Amino acid sequence: MTLEARDIHVTLRDTKILKGVSLSIKPGKLVGLIGPNGAGKSTLLRAITGLVESRQGKILLDGRELSGWSLKERAKKISYGAQGAPVHWPLEVGHIIALGRIPYLDPWQQISARDREIIDQAMIKTDVAHLSGRLVTSLSGGERACVMLARAIVSKTDYLCLDEPTASLDPYHQLQVMDILQNLAREGRGVLILLHDLALAGRYCDELTLIHRGQILAQGNVNQVLSDKNITHAYHITANRKDGDPFLSPWRRSGRPEHDRKL
Repeated sequence: MTLEARDIHVTLRDTKILKGVSLSIKPGKLVGLIGPNGAGKSTLLRAITGLVESRQGKILLDGRELSGWSLKERAKKISYGAQGAPVHWPLEVGHIIALGRIPYLDPWQQISARDREIIDQAMIKTDVAHLSGRLVTSLSGGERACVMLARAIVSKTDYLCLDEPTASLDPYHQLQVMDILQNLAREGRGVLILLHDLALAGRYCDELTLIHRGQILAQGNVNQVLSDKNITHAYHITANRKDGDPFLSPWRRSGRPEHDRKL
C-alpha cells in the first residue's frame, strides 16, 4: 500500500511548476513536504490527490494509476485539506465535519449512529466539540483549520494530504495538530503535510522532502534533509541549533533568493 508520485511534471499557464518530482507516502509514516515560497509544494500536493493534471509521470494509489479509481473510491482512500480551507456556505460546524462521511453513504442515506460516533470523536480530538453549533463562517482562521482537520479525520482514509495544517494556529494548537497527525501515522495511516515551520518538521516528521524550484533538492530522514548546506541553499538563511540536533530555528538571512536580486 503506497500513494506514489513518479516523475511528475506540471505546467500551469505556460510556466513549469514541477520538473520530474517523485515522492511516496506509506502507511505508518508522517512525511513532511518543505521548501521556500513558490517552490511547487502545493502544486505537488494537488497533483498527488488528482486535483492538478500532470503533463508527464504517474500517480499510483496502491499500485494502480489514480485515474483508474472512481471519484468515490478515491474519496475513501485519500483525504485532502486545502491551504486556508475556504468555506462559502454558512453551515454549522457539525454539518461541515459530517461531510467527511459522504463517501460512505448512498444517495439520500442518513448518517448512522456509527457515523455520529466517528464525528464526535474527531471533534473531541481536534478540540472543536464546543463549536459544533456555530456557523463555520463565524470562526477564526485557526478554529476553521481545526474544523477542516476534523472533517479530514472522519473520512477514515488510508492517506491524508494536508496543505499547511498548522497555519493560523497558536502554539498550543500547532502542537496539538502535529500530535494528532503523528498519532494517525502511528495508527497506520500515511500522512503527507506541507509545512513552513522547520522546527515542527524536524520534531515530528519521519521523512522530509525538500522542494526547490520545482525539483527535489533533498529527500530522506530529518538529519539528511535539514542539513546546514540544504537550508542555506533552499532558504538563504542560517539556522540556530545545537550540534547534531535536527530541531532548528531560522536565525538570520544569508544572501537573497535569486528571484529577488533584480528588485
